[in-house]
Amino acid sequence: MSAPIIEVKDLKTYFQTPKGIAKSVDGVSFSIPRGGTFALVGESGCGKSVTALSLIQLVPEPAGYIAGGEILLNGKDIISLTESEKRNIRGNKISMIFQEPMTSLNPVFTIGDQIMETIRLHQGKTKKEAQEIAIDMFRKVGLPNPEAMINEYPHRLSGGMRQRIMIAIALACKPDLLIADEPTTALDVTIQDQILKLINELKASMGTAVLLITHNLALVYQNAETVGVMYAGKIAEMASTKDLFRNPMHPYTVKLLRSIPGGKKRGKALDTIIGTVPPATSYPLGCHFAGRCPREMEGCATIEPPLAERAPGHLVACHLHDPEFMNKPYSKPIRQEPDKLSPLATPFKDREIILEVKNLKTYYPIRKGLLKRVVGNVAAVDGIDLSIRQGSTLALVGESGCGKTTAGKSIIQLIRPTEGEILFRNNDLARLGDRELKKYRSLIQIIFQDPYSSLNPRLMVKDTIEEGLKTLKPDMGKEARMKRIASTLERVGLVPEMMYRYPHEFSGGQRQRIGIARALAVDPEFIVCDEAVSALDVSVQAQILNLLKSIQRDFGLSFLFITHDLSVVEYIADEVAVMYAGKIVERNRTEEIFSNPQHDYTKKLLSAIPRIDESLVNAWKLPGHH
Repeated sequence: MSAPIIEVKDLKTYFQTPKGIAKSVDGVSFSIPRGGTFALVGESGCGKSVTALSLIQLVPEPAGYIAGGEILLNGKDIISLTESEKRNIRGNKISMIFQEPMTSLNPVFTIGDQIMETIRLHQGKTKKEAQEIAIDMFRKVGLPNPEAMINEYPHRLSGGMRQRIMIAIALACKPDLLIADEPTTALDVTIQDQILKLINELKASMGTAVLLITHNLALVYQNAETVGVMYAGKIAEMASTKDLFRNPMHPYTVKLLRSIPGGKKRGKALDTIIGTVPPATSYPLGCHFAGRCPREMEGCATIEPPLAERAPGHLVACHLHDPEFMNKPYSKPIRQEPDKLSPLATPFKDREIILEVKNLKTYYPIRKGLLKRVVGNVAAVDGIDLSIRQGSTLALVGESGCGKTTAGKSIIQLIRPTEGEILFRNNDLARLGDRELKKYRSLIQIIFQDPYSSLNPRLMVKDTIEEGLKTLKPDMGKEARMKRIASTLERVGLVPEMMYRYPHEFSGGQRQRIGIARALAVDPEFIVCDEAVSALDVSVQAQILNLLKSIQRDFGLSFLFITHDLSVVEYIADEVAVMYAGKIVERNRTEEIFSNPQHDYTKKLLSAIPRIDESLVNAWKLPGHH
């Protein structure tokens, strides 16, 4: 193997906070060879992005600082360089694709100016030469009409296009190391597939080393040679991708893998991890995973496990693989979770149809000129038919911009449709006035994609949930409302006392539970879930999917599940409708769609899904105590 392009040795990146020193990265080591990809995986808050910022020397000062270790780029330690030397490396030798392209692009400058600035600064090219390189880069990343694209502004482009521009800027100077921090999180599966192919092609042609940071384990399986599983500032396990997926040795890795949804797990509960990642200011003395581990022993919380080679090339930091520790009295088990997944199925029988949509059309007018006259329409939803049975889940899938969300909002009358019937319990919602519609509002609810922007930051959780109860259940007294709020929060796995907190005091997964609690409190029969799990870690996603399944089983709820994550669809949906350009192009039972798709567009979507070899799924067993 060639000499590593980047070598990280015992890196420590700390932050000074009011609660003490936060050890965000606490002794991490790895290396990446020329043309190689190293993936860093783990839940939010584990220190993955801080590791990336340390490598590119962008740790936010003065609070953050590198407390120890070395970062060797082509054998040279970059931590000790002067600021101007670091600037010369940043964007030139090391470049980074950030997770959110809209916040990383300057809205005031054209995208041509932004990429040319990098090329001229680092490569000393003339304006004309820089423009030619920029157009060539745009062509390489698959942007349409690269010559015209030079003069576009970021806000006029889709998320996928903006992400491609970020990649073009990152690769324009042919860096030695490319850091891709969640480069495809918010993207459709087809765009994600194109972007990863592009990164792999450029890696092969330029010999660039890639650090891939993601929580999508299927992406890692298909794109990385080596994987480091990070937990609470440390590497918990590191091995070649093949070895790690064939034989995961750390309980945390096993739990992460077993929480991935998919067709093999239909009808079963997904594995989940109790609790959350501890704050970086208060890691336990011993194993950082101790409080959440399904195989915790008496000595785990106080004795730190070394990251040691327990199989050829396979490093694990876990006492279960240390014969010396296992022979001591403190290896007595505290927790021994079962190794089997519990059933969680609602058999799909011929239940009655609760909602029927006929020829639904929602058009947006195009206005032009001084008087804003209507000159045409955008057909966001263009004549779709759907039916949903009681207690079942219909998934609506397709790429961004195909009209999925507009369809969901039109069905529940958040947007008034242009034409069509929406029969809920045989009443046409589209023909009801606002006053008559109010009777149905409690029966039909929605869970939004971004729980933070859909919760009022000024209201306590109690007030947010109570607002709906007051409006939709006016006969309910104050005491009954408080009881209902407490019981609903318990139902979604939160503690009733949490009702006195504000949204900013919760994690993303907890906020999503509050969104679900708000929908459940008014006794709905039908819920639209609009990308309800797309922004969550795989471990939190598993908890939310289990929760939705168990609510469906206990209350007979029906779901319209709008998503672009097809592994979630394969796990949760009874039926699938595939949407393209405002129309439904294919609809069938989930098993049929995945095993025998008929439409070319459905085939294209399914072929783009990154997949883990199904035969490995049954091999993911938790290590035994003895």
